[in-house]
Amino acid sequence: MSASPRNHRAGDDQEAHASTHTVDDVRFMRRAIALAERGAGQVAPNPKVGAVLVRDGQVVGEGWHQQYGGPHAEVHALAAAHAVAANAARGATAYVSLEPCNHHGKTPPCTEALIAAGVARVVCATRDPNPKAAGGIERLEAAGIRVTVGVCEHEALVQNAPFFHAARGTDRPFVTLKLAVSIDGAIVDASRQRGWLTGPAAHAAVHALRADADAVAVGIGTALADDPALTVRLVEAPRVAPRRIVFDRQGRLPLDSALVRTAGEIPVSVITHAPRPVAANALADAGVQVLEAAGLADALRTLWAEGVRHLLVEGGAELGSALLHAGLVHHLIIFQAPVILGAGAVSAFATFPAAVADTAPRLRVLERRVFGDDLMTRYAVFGD
Repeated sequence: MSASPRNHRAGDDQEAHASTHTVDDVRFMRRAIALAERGAGQVAPNPKVGAVLVRDGQVVGEGWHQQYGGPHAEVHALAAAHAVAANAARGATAYVSLEPCNHHGKTPPCTEALIAAGVARVVCATRDPNPKAAGGIERLEAAGIRVTVGVCEHEALVQNAPFFHAARGTDRPFVTLKLAVSIDGAIVDASRQRGWLTGPAAHAAVHALRADADAVAVGIGTALADDPALTVRLVEAPRVAPRRIVFDRQGRLPLDSALVRTAGEIPVSVITHAPRPVAANALADAGVQVLEAAGLADALRTLWAEGVRHLLVEGGAELGSALLHAGLVHHLIIFQAPVILGAGAVSAFATFPAAVADTAPRLRVLERRVFGDDLMTRYAVFGD
């Protein structure tokens, strides 16, 4: 997402003052991370990666991983530097948001490209957890290139959290829960009428989140109340449109809903538990994939088996609270609008078990951004 500058980064102070990280190291690495975000929606299941080449304090080349199967960020940055001057990269420092790859995959090793270009130093935010691609740091050091690891590591890990989650070994997708709420924490007013809480900039940011996910999910309550399409519309179309998911125990999704009517264009899956056979058969005949699961954890394992690595859940209150209570949410993203909905409004966490203020778990803030008049906060909930 790039609709506005990031206002707060968890770990700002320690990164800026770490003894081995200069102010320039942090500045150029943050530029590499910002460039990496341009690959959102286009490179999965690969990670988003950015690269900046700096010589004598000046940027001589920039690049990012633009397309799955295409050249990596380092290669794009080297090409940009070469366009400036044939030897522009010689003696330069390369800032890369992920350890340069050291294997022949869909593209040649980036380590060899950096070595051939005469780069003197490589700064990478974090190591690559993929054993096939790892070893780049050791290869660079063996070639006499100085390597610094860990600059802005926290930001790099957050940016590619689903990738690192999958690399750790799991049987469930990385789950991001997104909710739009009022100042008083409500998702809909007392009338229960459909309406927008947040403004256009926040809407675009949500579509960017969709573009960067493998699937977008809602509960049946939201599907019935809002009849959403759950498509990506306000940003660049992703390489693969995210699958639409409805958690619907009894198979109540209407056959004339927007999701069912467009199931032949973008896949739709309904997660059920002992649905009515007539309803399940009707959905299947309409082109909807009907998947049975015994509970939420089983549903997520089923989605993982279907190839979903990153699941964006957009509500509603019952599904979101159930996922949170079950410990199945990794990141919680709250878009808070500057409105008060007051008495009778539906709380975003109305079905979440009661907690005591003094002992309730405190969620860690990962980032905050402002989109128009709306505030977005990303929290680490589980395993991050």
